[in-house]
Amino acid sequence: MAEDTTTEAAAPDVPEVVTDDRREALRAVFAEHLGDALLASMIKPGQGLWIRVATAAWTEAGEVARDKAGCKFFDFLSAIDWLPSPYGRYEDSSVDVPFPPPMPDRASAVPGYAGGESRLQVLASVAKTGTDLRVFLKADVPDDDARIGTWVRTYSGAAWHERETHEMFGITFDGNADLRNIYLPTEFEGHPLRKEFPLLARVVKPWPGIVDVEPMPGGDEEEEPAEGEGTDA
Repeated sequence: MAEDTTTEAAAPDVPEVVTDDRREALRAVFAEHLGDALLASMIKPGQGLWIRVATAAWTEAGEVARDKAGCKFFDFLSAIDWLPSPYGRYEDSSVDVPFPPPMPDRASAVPGYAGGESRLQVLASVAKTGTDLRVFLKADVPDDDARIGTWVRTYSGAAWHERETHEMFGITFDGNADLRNIYLPTEFEGHPLRKEFPLLARVVKPWPGIVDVEPMPGGDEEEEPAEGEGTDA
């Protein structure tokens, strides 16, 4: 009787599905209380949870984070300008860059995790104390009216962060009555962390800008010893 030489076909490699039940449960809390105002979310298992909410629901999202999701710890609040710099890479810049430069098309903005519809977004980080659970909340800021609700009544630590974000990005936080400048003179014009704001030191001098590199001792440019110095004569 002939020997059976057939072998069972190898099973195709199936990628393992990685889940994160704790962050899924945390996302469900926001979905329950925010409803349609939760526009998008993303979980990186073992790392973090990103949630984008409607602009009008930003203040409510902070309240849900603290009171429903148990995220009592306020970490930071800031903003992001997703528009590419109209100056290009400063390493390649020259004094011939036009000012003001033509702005890139809005469609060229890539808004990162959980997406977005505007060039400017606010971003905040909150966490559950005693755990490794952290939530990154974000919301679009309208291009034609850069304003959004405040978090100062939910997280008192947000007051300083909102002042800085207002100063650097030009975003108004409705309900925060103290948006005074922290770093810049009151009469300063422009918002330095918006992409159209020129970093002039990077334009008029070679990269890395204001840093002048001096030769190290013992280098090729070290002075030659005077005649007769350093000899046994």
